[in-house]
Amino acid sequence: MRKTFLICVAVIFSAGIFAPLGSLFLRITPEGFVQVINSPQFSSAVWNTISTGLIATIISLTLALAAAWTLERTAIKHKNFFVIIFGVPMLIPSISHSFGLVALFGANGWLTNIFQWNFNIYGAAGIIAGSIMYAFPVAFFIFMSVLQCEDGSPYLAAEVLGVPKIRQFLDLTLPYLKRTIISTFFAIFSMIATDYGVPLMIGGKTITLSVLMYNKAVAMMDYNSGSVIGAFLIIPAVIAFLADILNPAQKQNDFAKNISVDDKYSSRAGFIFCLSLSALIVAPILTFCVMIFAAKYPADMSFTLYHVMRTIHRGALDNWLNSLIIAFISAGVGTIFSFALAYFSTRTEGFAARIIHLLSIFPMTIPGIALGLGYVIFFHDLPIYGTLIILAAVNVMHFFSSPYLMMRNTLEKISSNVEAVGKVLGIPRRFIIRDIILPKVRFTLYEMFAYFFVNAMMTISAVSYLAPPAPKPIALMITQFEAQRLIESAAVVSIAILLTNLALKIFFTMLNRKTPASQ
Repeated sequence: MRKTFLICVAVIFSAGIFAPLGSLFLRITPEGFVQVINSPQFSSAVWNTISTGLIATIISLTLALAAAWTLERTAIKHKNFFVIIFGVPMLIPSISHSFGLVALFGANGWLTNIFQWNFNIYGAAGIIAGSIMYAFPVAFFIFMSVLQCEDGSPYLAAEVLGVPKIRQFLDLTLPYLKRTIISTFFAIFSMIATDYGVPLMIGGKTITLSVLMYNKAVAMMDYNSGSVIGAFLIIPAVIAFLADILNPAQKQNDFAKNISVDDKYSSRAGFIFCLSLSALIVAPILTFCVMIFAAKYPADMSFTLYHVMRTIHRGALDNWLNSLIIAFISAGVGTIFSFALAYFSTRTEGFAARIIHLLSIFPMTIPGIALGLGYVIFFHDLPIYGTLIILAAVNVMHFFSSPYLMMRNTLEKISSNVEAVGKVLGIPRRFIIRDIILPKVRFTLYEMFAYFFVNAMMTISAVSYLAPPAPKPIALMITQFEAQRLIESAAVVSIAILLTNLALKIFFTMLNRKTPASQ
């Protein structure tokens, strides 16, 4: 059984990761490599990618740390509300963030017309702003989860000694977060550098490496040049992977739950900060809602359902159903596969378990835009190409690592003596898993399923190369409508994705509340 399992895992990773990546790298020739790096566009794209990525990463981390610290260390009201608002940008495609900025600050933007601003949102400034909206929630939840596990005893001692709050933050909080800040910095930079949704929509003449790769591989069908650029895009992801491995997270504990600054001035300042940040996050989404029902945004704001009906007539409903099918397949298969590998790596010792763990976290190093091109090259002549199955498969492999780590961390908290006792009593392992392990980890299973589903619904990076000829997911209609200047229809699609993901999140939240916790 063990041997069969390992063979199946080897086949899945070979076909889902290594063969597509190998096909990608095999398309790189010395002549093509030299041609790409010597082109004027490439050097400019490298500079734009690094400069905008670094600025957006630094600002994202700063805002995320400030927001997380405010919610965890001050006594502001409505904390749960702010947590929900800060997580909303994770439920829509990255391109929707930049699209919302254009609707607000573009040439015909709402705020531009009201205040008569002469501000050009297109270019580096727009890429940075859109990337911040895209990356901030990820950094926020990382910092928040770490701050929740900080030992509170040093702060209690500092209070007794009369150490000022600013010194506590500089001397206690920042050193504690040092490893998290380093690993999160590289992870966020990798996210921003490899994303093409934001720069494609709002970059204007500022071309990044991801947009250059998209133009070469999708628009011009130049897979050789696209492969060269894809190899470069893997570099920041590999650096982020190594940073995470070399900077392991701090050991968790339960002492920090009651640490807070019960000071009215800090609480007021924190509330104003979180409220302002929430307004910036919600503004583009509210603009989408207004655009959907406005006759001609922003010139004619009279109510109409024309844009909704036009979007449906252009195939939005069919593509939404395609996305639902892809998302459910990705979530179902991905959750089962992630659980199986997490269980094996935590309940097995030796070389095989270490290899399984390394294989499971390896997909974190691969940008979706590079993996998608590899799938096109490798699967092009196979029967699976052009079907919903290949879209689900690329989503499973692309988003696999995070759910795997969720389940691994949960299983490590469950004593392995359960299996040992079952073995002594002659109880088959499958019954131990079914009757004991699965009930204990069901909340994590819900989180894993939701993670796969949400990301499959809103991703455009990997699937953009595969659809068409495969049935088109609804998220790709945003780029289609944007190219046709049908901004209201693009807003309809963005809101449809958001509402679908919110519905799933609400469903699992209610399910968690109705299901009693395992004892």
